[in-house]
Amino acid sequence: MNNPLEFNPDEWVIDSNDRTALSIRIKERLFYEKSPYQTVEVFETCDRGKMLTIDRMVMCTEADEASYHEMLVHVPMLTNSSIKDVLVIGGGDGGTVRELARHENLKTITMVEIDEVVVRGSKQFLPDIASALDHPKLKLLIEDGIKFVKEAADSSYDLIIIDSSDPVGPSEGLFTKSFYQDVYRCLRPGGLVTVQSESPCFNPKAFVELNHCLCQVFDNDKVHCYLVFIPMYPSGMWSLTYCSKQGLHPLSFKRDRATQFAQKYNLSYYNADVHQSAFALPTYIKNMIAQ
Repeated sequence: MNNPLEFNPDEWVIDSNDRTALSIRIKERLFYEKSPYQTVEVFETCDRGKMLTIDRMVMCTEADEASYHEMLVHVPMLTNSSIKDVLVIGGGDGGTVRELARHENLKTITMVEIDEVVVRGSKQFLPDIASALDHPKLKLLIEDGIKFVKEAADSSYDLIIIDSSDPVGPSEGLFTKSFYQDVYRCLRPGGLVTVQSESPCFNPKAFVELNHCLCQVFDNDKVHCYLVFIPMYPSGMWSLTYCSKQGLHPLSFKRDRATQFAQKYNLSYYNADVHQSAFALPTYIKNMIAQ
């Protein structure tokens, strides 16, 4: 490696918009394939383990993926203990399914990922993250999630998780009102949705527009933004959003159950205090959503 003060662009992955960038130093590229949809790569980083990128946007690193996946899954699952049937849209790295598989009360998990290259690359190079992609409760479909939801039967799922990349390319349609109207229709009464809802700092326009879209579909008092901190995502602060169809408020969870679950599985990020505090938003973020 060169002197750290000398910049060699071949040693760095730069995740950026037109204003801000996050740079991650890499040792080598382990996997590269250009699918019909996007470019999928896996890198060995200097200090964050292996890293999955799509079109050079960071999807996850071994060092801190658990914070994202644990909060996306366990917030709804530990709010509503009666969830049986779950649909995951996206999530090709497998981390969301891994966390869902910890919940023994689940009956079925259906995952719809448009790009088999993401699944294949993750299975080969990120086996700890992708460890549940062969789970017996999982039905894995390689197809368009937008089309799948549009054609799904009414009231099919207790929980729908939208584990998408940023709103470009094949994920762009996952940020539209028509998609979430179909998601709402597919939910059973009392059902829940959690959504990767972008960074208030790095993608403020997409963050605001998606939260407004969700409020139009689910109503304001059924939409609750919460925050998770992920060092390898640009800005470090990311948002998820919890929505319900006449369902439970996310802070109605049972703390004792959440604590026992987090201890049983030795979770690295989620615990009862984090579940509660994640919904305490800074004033400027509240104002962004309220505009």
